[in-house]
Amino acid sequence: MSPPAPEVRPRSGASARKIASLALPALVVLAAEPLYVLVDTAVVGHLGPVPLAAVAVSGSVMSVAAWLGTLMSYGTTGRAARRFGAGDRAAAVAEGVQASWLALGVGVLLAVLAQPLAGPLARALAGDHEVADAAAGWLRVAVLGAPGLLLAAAGNGWMRGVQDTRRPLVYVLGANVLSAILCPVLVYPVGWGLTGSAVANVVAQTVSGFFFLYALFRETKQLRPDPQIILLQLRLGRDLLIRGGAFQACFLSATAVASRFGVESVGAHQIGLQLWFFSALALDAVAIAAQSLVGAALGGGSAGEAKAVARKVTIAGGLSGVAFALLVTAGAGSIPGWFTPDEGVHAQAAIIWPWFIGLMPFAGVVYALDGVLIGAGDVRFLRNITLAATLLGFLPAIWIAYFFDLGLGGVWAGLALLILIRFATTVWRWHSGRWAVVGVTR
Repeated sequence: MSPPAPEVRPRSGASARKIASLALPALVVLAAEPLYVLVDTAVVGHLGPVPLAAVAVSGSVMSVAAWLGTLMSYGTTGRAARRFGAGDRAAAVAEGVQASWLALGVGVLLAVLAQPLAGPLARALAGDHEVADAAAGWLRVAVLGAPGLLLAAAGNGWMRGVQDTRRPLVYVLGANVLSAILCPVLVYPVGWGLTGSAVANVVAQTVSGFFFLYALFRETKQLRPDPQIILLQLRLGRDLLIRGGAFQACFLSATAVASRFGVESVGAHQIGLQLWFFSALALDAVAIAAQSLVGAALGGGSAGEAKAVARKVTIAGGLSGVAFALLVTAGAGSIPGWFTPDEGVHAQAAIIWPWFIGLMPFAGVVYALDGVLIGAGDVRFLRNITLAATLLGFLPAIWIAYFFDLGLGGVWAGLALLILIRFATTVWRWHSGRWAVVGVTR
């Protein structure tokens, strides 16, 4: 049964209250995983600089699975939201069914391929043999959670599309709280060390995946895979895939270059990067609301409502970025100590901090507009500007930092170029209005 018309094409879609009702639960969901990673980093960091560096290296490889999950989630949200906005909830849920089959297949493939490839990948990214060996061991265990991670991402996608952000909050938060309790227990009292951290990751991701499958089973009985729809989703997700690949090239290159500057540098980079991911995903809560509301408005034929949402979320994103910058400024002297007592790592983290603070307001706007354009299905434009920012900004800067031994400051200068190019181009696109194309499909 379809929801009543006011929920399908809500004329209050651009109101601050409606945006907040979707964004706040999404904030908890988005923050839960990186918050757990921060807890994990802090637990492992007290084992010493080598385990911390190992998690930095192997975590960069595991971010490929997280990237694929984001791809599935965001792509599914946009497609489901348009159908929901057009009054067809069943079709919106059907997008989630096929996305879940795709998630399961890709997750199992990643878990299998990582077993023989963990060693070569870790050696390619790590500048130290001891770090590489530890990273490979962690990765072989942690990647077993990839199917659950991707199933949860697909589930989040269709549920956001039908404007349900409360159940995902319960599912994700519950799984991550369980794992946050397990991690220190398995690492220290049980004595599994770095392996205990990986097992805790697998538990969180698997439990979360089962929760989302349960929600899908309750929603529909039409659960058979449809290869034609799955292939269509793959084709429609091509631009997001290329865009995500550019991001992965950036973050993997950053970790590889940082590791060449020493164990302390890559440890500090891990702390800074995980804090960045945490901030980015928290700021993305507004973008999630934008994806759902913009998609529903355009699916329901209202370009004006979609533009009103875009204006409000852009302002909200910028203000949220400023708030995060102030928090990071206040914690500059204490936050690195939460993760490791190593003074060398603290000294390297001090190099990162000014870059982190200065980029946050720009990042807040970029993430909000990403949500608007993904909800509108304007992913080809996002693909093009991300490739431009990567090839013309980040990658040249990062390798200049390596060849001229510029240290972490050079690495984060590259990240700054990545953000600022995206900022300029997404703001231009927003003002142009070319993204606001109405209809069930773009």
